[in-house]
Amino acid sequence: MYISKEDFEAWMERIMYRFDKQEKTLDKMSKRRNMLDGEILLDNQDLCQLLHISKRTLQRYRSTGELPFQTVYKKTYYKESDVHKFIRENFNKGKNDKNSETP
Repeated sequence: MYISKEDFEAWMERIMYRFDKQEKTLDKMSKRRNMLDGEILLDNQDLCQLLHISKRTLQRYRSTGELPFQTVYKKTYYKESDVHKFIRENFNKGKNDKNSETP
């Protein structure tokens, strides 16, 4: 099968156009964030990756009330400010525990 140079270039332009269109769509999707009252919301997967913990550990933090959360359409979200507060409190708790052990 023989394809002329013009046909080949036309096909390549169409393919490149489609790639560019897909790239723009992916960029929009990656920049879109879940927000509530102007604050970023993180889901379970985001938080597990951020804190390097399992889903079960995250569930324990919710159950004990250590980490506030909201449920929207059966999906759990965490406000970014609540997560920062949780990290600060637990980091300080770990530092205080170490300080109390040293004489």
